[in-house]
Amino acid sequence: MAYDGPVIDYGPNPPHGPDVTGHHPPFELTDIDMTHSEKEVFKQILKPDDSYDENGVYWADLPFFKRAKFVTKVNNEETRREFRAFWDMFKNDPLAPVGFYFRNMVLPGAGLGLEGYVLFSIGNLKPLFQKGFAECWNKEAICNPTWINAVDYLEICGIIVGQILVGVIGDWIGRRWGLIQDATIMFIGLIMLTASWGVTQNGWVICYAWSLFFYGIGVGGEYPMTATSGMENAVGSGTVSTRDDRLHRGRKVTSAFLMQGWGQFFNQVLLIVLLLIFHHGSGNAPYSKVAVQYTYRVSFAIPAVGTLWLVYWRTYKVKASANKQLQYAKKKNAVTGYDTESLSLTIHYFGGRLLATAGTWYANDVFFYGNKLFQSEFIKVIMPHSNSIMPGWLYNLINVGVSLCGYYLASFLIDNKLYGRKHMQSIGFLMDFILFIVPAFNFEYYTSVEHIKEFQAMYFLSSFFNQFGPNSVTFIAAAEVYPVAVRASAHGFSAAVGKLGALTASVLYNYIDTQTKFYVVPWFGLAGVVLNVVFMPDTTGLDLKEQERRWAFIRAGRENDYHGIAIHPKHLSLWERLRGVGKHYDAELDYAQRIEEMRREWEERMAQKVEEKEQAHDDAFDDDFHADVSSYFQRSTQSPMLRGAENEKIPPHEGLNGANGNGI
Repeated sequence: MAYDGPVIDYGPNPPHGPDVTGHHPPFELTDIDMTHSEKEVFKQILKPDDSYDENGVYWADLPFFKRAKFVTKVNNEETRREFRAFWDMFKNDPLAPVGFYFRNMVLPGAGLGLEGYVLFSIGNLKPLFQKGFAECWNKEAICNPTWINAVDYLEICGIIVGQILVGVIGDWIGRRWGLIQDATIMFIGLIMLTASWGVTQNGWVICYAWSLFFYGIGVGGEYPMTATSGMENAVGSGTVSTRDDRLHRGRKVTSAFLMQGWGQFFNQVLLIVLLLIFHHGSGNAPYSKVAVQYTYRVSFAIPAVGTLWLVYWRTYKVKASANKQLQYAKKKNAVTGYDTESLSLTIHYFGGRLLATAGTWYANDVFFYGNKLFQSEFIKVIMPHSNSIMPGWLYNLINVGVSLCGYYLASFLIDNKLYGRKHMQSIGFLMDFILFIVPAFNFEYYTSVEHIKEFQAMYFLSSFFNQFGPNSVTFIAAAEVYPVAVRASAHGFSAAVGKLGALTASVLYNYIDTQTKFYVVPWFGLAGVVLNVVFMPDTTGLDLKEQERRWAFIRAGRENDYHGIAIHPKHLSLWERLRGVGKHYDAELDYAQRIEEMRREWEERMAQKVEEKEQAHDDAFDDDFHADVSSYFQRSTQSPMLRGAENEKIPPHEGLNGANGNGI
């Protein structure tokens, strides 16, 4: 591959750069040009041992058994390395691992934890309102039923607005600003929820519904901001990726996302404790209006304090480096505002991916909200005469615990190259389909007293596979399969379509009975499997820097000139492979191309340094010249000639020029 760029003169002692020969362009890049040590250096940079075997073969190019052996070896080595690091940390300070987990998993997902707390609190509080304010929430005698239903609808609408709006803002202004804005909106929304009131109960319901809408805007923004910032903090900016990004990117993002599950858990625990406190140690009906008021208002006031702290943290502790990768991409493409060109190109080149991330999220949210269908039915069978809300809350607490097991198992396996994102999502959807279709066509059998335990088991298993599958994968995939420039927008759009699935479920469930719901819901799981298999690419083990390299070629109108692993069949969807996207994949050609790119980048940097050095020299010369002139004028003002010129009212310039006109 011959170099056809400009020849740059670095002087008599040019530095040894990435042409790997010690000679400078023009040159021919061949194996003869490289010494053995130089080959090893480039192999370490371009073919890291966590993705390439000892012969420099990419892991996805290896035959199945060799691939399994290689992946297992890398994973075992990484596990041992992490355990040693953990043990060293623990020996130095037993609480250090807790601090590490808090900084790297809890804090990045704190917004989603608060979101999970509040949003799932709405569903938990509704049965309490129906018991404490029966005339309004249950019988709907003094309250407008439209506004009662609007509580669910406006919450979801607010989330949709936030997901799209803040997604665009995140790509336009930056991730850090989006994070601060989300936390601020959520804090104000929680104050509104805590203090919501009305002259009548119907007025209170209206205030409560609009407070949820406002809060939902902040919640919606958390989805694209947490996903993109968590992912990009792992990846970093520039052109060289990190081992941590390649091996643990999915775990890092999923570990932040699972804070949503902890939010649900703590909400349910606190509601149980608060009701026992304000209802005189009893969880049984009837519930006084005072107990209900105190329970729900204090339950919102507690996360308000945490959200205020989150505003502080994101404002003063989250550095501007949260925007580093976005700024790097914009600078590289000379973009100052929102990158509309990248948005247009994404729709054109990645339309199938948009269908995959948005469509699977839609199907998942129908399942996510449909999971509650089991609970009300088996409680009705187990406790047919119960008038208490406590059994529902306690079973929900168990269900959240099962969900957390699914979240954590997803974080452990989501980066495994032999399993990974795509398989996890397909299996999750398929299992949920089975777990819903079985009771749908045997409803009376499984809701009988004799078989209600099997019905309960399906309830908990559907929760587990929802988290250990589509709920976790949709969150990361919707950010990971798109370029940096539009990552937040694409994630926000996908999440918003997902919430349309939640809205579909909320509206649909008001018009059909429970058994019909079981007939309808399973098919969304089957649709999720199809969309995932056909349109979703598998980014497990893919270096996202390579995806940005491919994107640079697409933006330059040279898509077919890219030959790297971002178009490896393993990392493309079935739809993309059928369209021939991966036909230009060529490992050897790409390797030579990457060395060429590194050399050109090095030359640009060296040329920039030379220019900066020359500019600094010129600036220094100008400064010295001006200093000399200034010094001369200062000395001249003390000379007898100038003082004489001043005494004789001669203009200063005449005195300086002198009588003979020779000037300075």
